Amino acid sequence: MGVTALLALPLGLLLGASVARSVSVGWYIAGSILLLSGFFVGNRGAARPEGEGWFAFSMRRNVRWADAEEQKESISLSAVVVTLGFVLLALGAASDPRYNFF
Repeated sequence: MGVTALLALPLGLLLGASVARSVSVGWYIAGSILLLSGFFVGNRGAARPEGEGWFAFSMRRNVRWADAEEQKESISLSAVVVTLGFVLLALGAASDPRYNFF
């Protein structure tokens, strides 16, 4: 969260936005990226790459089935990433100067 704010602040100020608006847009962007990432991590199939041969034009693609622990880990990681995405979106909305929630 702090890293996002530190990256968004100079960029927003360079573009002429206020401090609060710069940080809120940075949190919106980071939260959206995390939500999309969590979606794709959680929808990973049961097949996993095995060994070499996974570069773009490989003719040899070895796969194996993921065990129960690997599938559980994918779902858990997805839940954490999606939760962080929602937290960043909520922080962005709370700090956005265009809206007054309180």
